[in-house]
Amino acid sequence: MSGFTPHTQAEITSMLEFLSLSSLDELYDSIPQALLLSRSLNLPEGRSEVEVIEEFEDLAARNSPVSKELLCFAGGGAYDHDLYAATKALGSRSEFVTAYTPYQPEVAQGVLQALFEYQTMVSRLSGLAITNASLYDGSSALVEAINLACARTKRSRVIISEGVNPSWREVAATFSSGPGHQLELAHLDSSGCTIWPANTSEVAAFVVAYPNFLGLIEEISAARQLASAAGALLIVAYDPIATSLLKSPGALGADVAVAEGQPLGIPLSFGGPYLGLFSTTLELVRYLPGRLVGETLDTRGNRAYVTTLRAREQDIRREKASSNVCTNQTLMAIWAAIQLSWLGTSGYREIGLKCLSGRAYLTDSLKRRGVGEVRLGRGSFREFPLTIEKSPSQVVEDMASRGFLAGVALEGRLAISNFDSSLLIAVTEKRTKSQIDSFVDALVEVLK
Repeated sequence: MSGFTPHTQAEITSMLEFLSLSSLDELYDSIPQALLLSRSLNLPEGRSEVEVIEEFEDLAARNSPVSKELLCFAGGGAYDHDLYAATKALGSRSEFVTAYTPYQPEVAQGVLQALFEYQTMVSRLSGLAITNASLYDGSSALVEAINLACARTKRSRVIISEGVNPSWREVAATFSSGPGHQLELAHLDSSGCTIWPANTSEVAAFVVAYPNFLGLIEEISAARQLASAAGALLIVAYDPIATSLLKSPGALGADVAVAEGQPLGIPLSFGGPYLGLFSTTLELVRYLPGRLVGETLDTRGNRAYVTTLRAREQDIRREKASSNVCTNQTLMAIWAAIQLSWLGTSGYREIGLKCLSGRAYLTDSLKRRGVGEVRLGRGSFREFPLTIEKSPSQVVEDMASRGFLAGVALEGRLAISNFDSSLLIAVTEKRTKSQIDSFVDALVEVLK
């Protein structure tokens, strides 16, 4: 991101016109010439917020060789993205941190408006008309999407791609045991693409990841065609950062889109709290789990915000309800809304471009140095599997001693064995060229 500029040229011109002055020099002409500096300040070029923070961290690390964190090249569902000071400062304000459930809208307008803005922005990312006020995390959002599909179609069979995050699939399997939903796994082929089964009768939903757990971009149209032919719903588990460059799930025909919102301004924090994004079509709004904040007018005609379409069956039907979620992840949703607002459309796209260019630079460097086998399938955004000859788990340990969190070892993570000897590596906008070069150098040394 570019450095902070307090005034635009248009603002400066407007202020000078208001003061009836022709230039900034005229503004300061009351100062004696002898007191004015006759040379430039000789300051270095401006740096972004993140670069300044990294500079201070480097200085602090001189106090202790182990005081600086490992450089993170790991992903697999949680990513080391930039977190801006504005997000931390505003998101930590007491009125957000200590606010309780907005049952009384007359005293919770600020929180409700923030959630409404969050819903609006996530709908733009997902490409779907309706977004709820959030869920606990990506895996719980997937559970609710499956519940919705089974309730809507009155079927219990769900086919889920092996490319969906394995942790999410485990959570979905646990929650499906109660209502009796039947989850069937569609395996990946050697290129990392889903092999959908021939028998698709009585299917409630097809679940596909975009990009998938391996970071590879699958063709969503095949799943859309299968869902349409079977009278099923298409659930897309998407990467919200990837939508800065890729088509949205809605544009690809998703009926429900779910995601992990951690990359949207939420720190890694040892695994939580995180944020579940949940969007759907307008047609499915009555099946929406959790809360939905709406905009209305009060008795005086002023804009106001309320929780609306509360699924009362969640409270009164209990075990017969399609969902028992009556809450949301308010604070994390507000953090995400602040981060997205701070970035804006151009800033968000810039992050996506930096992730993509960083990934491309790393994969090119690995290929040039002959390090393992880079596997990009039909395409990759910021994450990819690297097949190596040594144990991936051991490589992760060896790289940690050199200052790198090298990635996620895929041994046993997937049913297919042709990725067992792979390391899942991710590159975010935080990784600089010099850091990537150092990472490759260290990996070459470890793999000797």
